[in-house]
Amino acid sequence: MSPLKILHVAPCHGGFGGIEAFTLRLAEELHSQGQFASVGFKRVKNFKLLDSLTGAIEASPVNATFIDRGSDELKQLIAGADVVHLHNPTPDATLFAKLAGKPLVVTIYNRFGRGGWMHRVLWKLAARCAHRRWYISDFVWSTWEPGRRRTGSGKMPIISNLPSESVPPHERRGFIFVGRWIENKGLEELLEAYARAGLDPAVWPLTLVGFGPLEDRVQALIDKHQLRGVIRPGFVSDAERNDMIRRAKWMVTPPNTKEDLGLTPIESRHVGVPAIITRDGGLPEAGGRHSLICEPGDVAGLQRLLEQAAAMPEDEYVKLSEVTRAELMEYLQPLSVYLDSYRELMTEFHGGASKLTHQQRGYGT
Repeated sequence: MSPLKILHVAPCHGGFGGIEAFTLRLAEELHSQGQFASVGFKRVKNFKLLDSLTGAIEASPVNATFIDRGSDELKQLIAGADVVHLHNPTPDATLFAKLAGKPLVVTIYNRFGRGGWMHRVLWKLAARCAHRRWYISDFVWSTWEPGRRRTGSGKMPIISNLPSESVPPHERRGFIFVGRWIENKGLEELLEAYARAGLDPAVWPLTLVGFGPLEDRVQALIDKHQLRGVIRPGFVSDAERNDMIRRAKWMVTPPNTKEDLGLTPIESRHVGVPAIITRDGGLPEAGGRHSLICEPGDVAGLQRLLEQAAAMPEDEYVKLSEVTRAELMEYLQPLSVYLDSYRELMTEFHGGASKLTHQQRGYGT
């Protein structure tokens, strides 16, 4: 079977963020399977190229270029592809793909409703033009297709590199929060809940990984409550971050933002660290059935969950650690399913197949 030429087009702010990391990782997987995969990183407003992204591209075997919206270069890249895979349904790339008569796939990362009315209309139209729409969570899917789900739509969680090599449960300690220190991520509520819980700081420290505009307010809360158990490691490498996750007893992710999915509970569950979460957007899906959960913004509820986690018997915790990881492994799908889906789309697109089931198309329902 001859290799496919698969073009990925992804929005890019210039850093090595979540979309950039997943797009490059997927293209690398396709390259390892003998396909001709390339990436067009499309510059967005306020684009600023950072060393993190240039380093990732230089280390990758995949050809990645930077392009502008609606450019001739974008049009030429699409013309040379067998399959076009957009990472979010941008109207310009959708139009070029339709005019070139290319099979079109789109991964939709964000809930519907962002931006002005014209943006929403154009993006929804672009999504409907795709032959396959892959949403990253049931929550995101429900905002784009709130009624009857359309033929050609499915769910594909976007996962790139996850922490590995679990630490034995008896060697884990405390809680960990990982994320940007910005409004509505639940960081202030977490500190208030932690202060109210009054747990032994030596046994139950709270590690806050990240940084952002709330740094002064975080420190003010630490000082106000005289919190001796809060650890602020500052900037850490990915390897250090992953090691902190696997050595924590619990991941705490308590936002109030309508999260599209929520990566940190998935990362922690991959190494058997269960999650404490809020019922926010796609987060219950990321945290799984065995997470401890409260409502967004509920400080008292979050306090009770911290206390419940700290009081959990060790044998119960060990079992929870095992089942939450096992559930995650059933939820995740290998990147190899993408090539199967592209090939089946090509067959269907060129009239060589009748209707295919969701499973045959290689995505979840």
